[in-house]
Formats: sequence, C-alpha cells, structure tokens
Amino acid sequence: MKSDRLLSILLLLQTRGRVPAAELAERLEVSARTIYRDVEALSTAGVPVYAERGRHGGISLLPGFRTDVTGLTSDEARALFVLAEQGAHAALGLDGALGSALRKVMVALPAPHRPAAEEMTRRVLIDPQRWMVGPRPSVDVGALQDAVFADRRLRIRYRRSGASTARTYTVDPYGLVAKAGTWYLVADRAGAPRLFHTDRLTALTVTDEPVRRRDGVELAQVWHGLRRDVDEQPAAVRVRARVRRSRLDMFVRIIGAWIATPPEEYDAEWVTVELGYPALGAVRQLLQFGTDVEVLDPPEARRTAAETAAAIIGLYA
Repeated sequence: MKSDRLLSILLLLQTRGRVPAAELAERLEVSARTIYRDVEALSTAGVPVYAERGRHGGISLLPGFRTDVTGLTSDEARALFVLAEQGAHAALGLDGALGSALRKVMVALPAPHRPAAEEMTRRVLIDPQRWMVGPRPSVDVGALQDAVFADRRLRIRYRRSGASTARTYTVDPYGLVAKAGTWYLVADRAGAPRLFHTDRLTALTVTDEPVRRRDGVELAQVWHGLRRDVDEQPAAVRVRARVRRSRLDMFVRIIGAWIATPPEEYDAEWVTVELGYPALGAVRQLLQFGTDVEVLDPPEARRTAAETAAAIIGLYA
C-alpha cells in the first residue's frame, strides 16, 4: 500500500507540479502528516522532492526531474482497457485519438500484462446509452467543447424544460459532463451553479469577456452538488399505489426514481409501492400503465388521477 502511495505521489507531482499537501492527502485518502512522512521517504530514496510550508506552499519536485516508471499492476493495466462505448469520444472528436492511445499503451505495457489487457477489450464492453431513449436533436458537442476550453464567458440560447421558447443567458462554464448518454453543460449563471441540457441549446456565442469561475471551485465539485440537488429533491407528496405483479419489473424500470420504499407483497396479483413526488400533479404519470396500476391514497392523489382519466375520455369521446 505504501509503495503504491509513494508512486502515486511521484506521478501526481510529475504531472501537476506543486501540489498542496492537503490535496494529496484528500486524493490518496490519508492524513497530511502521512503525506509529509511519504515525502521524507521519497527524499531518502533519492527523489529530489521538497515541501514548502505556508499559504502558497506545497510539495514539488526539482525542475527537470522526470521518471519513466509506470508501476502498472496487472489489474491497473486491465482497468485501462475497460472503456465505455466510444460514443462519448466520437462526440468530442477523439475516437481516432482513443484508438491510437490504446495501441501505444498496449506497446508500453509489461509483456506479462498484455494478454489480460487484450482479453479485457474482447470480453467487457460498457455502453452508457439508456434503452429506448428515442431520437434526439443533433448536438455539436465538439464545438461546445472548443467554446468551454476558450475560457471565455458564453452567451447561450436555452429552452427550459416545458417552455415553448428559448431565452438568452450569459454563463461562466466549468465544463461538460456526459451522464447516461446525455451531455450537460455545467456553468455558473449570475454566480450560481446551473445545469444545461445540451439538447436544448439553440445557439452559442463565445464572448470576449474572460470566464468568471469561483475561486478554487472545479467541475467535479459543481457537478457533485448539482447531482445531489437532483437526486435528493424532497418528496412533497407521498403516494401509495398497487401494481400488477406481472408489470412490476417494467414499472420499477420506468418509475424507479420515484419509489420511496421497496415494493411490498400485497396478494397473489398485486404488489403495493410507496412513491415520493415533488408535486401532486406528478401522479398523472401512473396513468401510462392503464389498469395495471391503481393509486390507493392519499385521496387527493386518487382524485387527480380520476379527473385526468375523465379528461382523457372526454378528449376521445
């Protein structure tokens, strides 16, 4: 464990230059005191590493020092070749570069690790795309990537979910995130973090103004906070419903994000579930299952479902 940590410190310093001890400790999941002990061990082994204390200090290597040690283990070599389906790389214009990079890595691998790495590419494939997502507008993610890398403020035309027209916003981009086959632009608007679904971007302009990111804040931090806000939305309405056992698997696959407690057995034909919705009107989504799902309570949720069903009957009368 210590030898792996020492090698990780060496490679991080070689890649990043000066790195604060606190950041190294967080990345390697140890204390800052352990990092300083590791630095002493590296120095004793002949590595020209030194620590500077103070507000702007950190751990550094002497300028010009390089090592060609990779230290890859068999599992690490295999992990490099468990790659997601190349749609994300293609969207960024990097599919050709990916193939070239993997060939170079394969050549650089220690000979005993190559067969396992080659077998991994033939036996494991990760496809991040969801089933049955339907057609989506074509998004030039490559152009959006260039705009983000320009480190300038962006002026975008964006249509919010459910809106009929797009509005113009000036944003400060942190970067792009691909989640489950969908690309998002993560940016600050008026100093607050926002998430923009790239399929709803209708126009993009790179301004002459430098980007105004919050000090010390990185893309991963902003994304983590935005994702938490989505995942942990409070359930304003609790709904109990019953689902035909024969349709339960499909129900869970489609409605799973709203299930508050695991389904409970009710009888031979029905299974009861408890759902947490942000608003009462969301209960209408259960009507897509027809008579295979029945809202049990609260009464106002049953009434909403019944009124919506009646309106549908009136529409088709």
